[in-house]
Amino acid sequence: MLLRLNTAESLPLHEQVAGAIRRAVAEGECAPGDRLPSARDLALALDVYVNTVLRALRGLRDEGLLEFRRGRGVTVAAGADRRSELLGRVRELVADAAHLGYGRAELFVMIRGLP
Repeated sequence: MLLRLNTAESLPLHEQVAGAIRRAVAEGECAPGDRLPSARDLALALDVYVNTVLRALRGLRDEGLLEFRRGRGVTVAAGADRRSELLGRVRELVADAAHLGYGRAELFVMIRGLP
């Protein structure tokens, strides 16, 4: 898995790490069930603190993209490739709504009103 960060970007580093892992899953570099390198190894490779990587991994776990298993490390969750695809489309929807002047709360109301 080859991950790169853009330190000149204003996005926080943990979000950049999470985005790089999301891209790796979306592009098929990591398949469901694959084990990720340790947080320490990722931090060394990306030249960031271990806590930055751990924060990104916890966020991805909360999204359902990764699973933490004692003794097995961090693995890509089953169905993560589909979930990653859906999350990408949701992000696009939120960005499109913002471009049109709608906030997230208004978007939630629209979604709740769907049959």
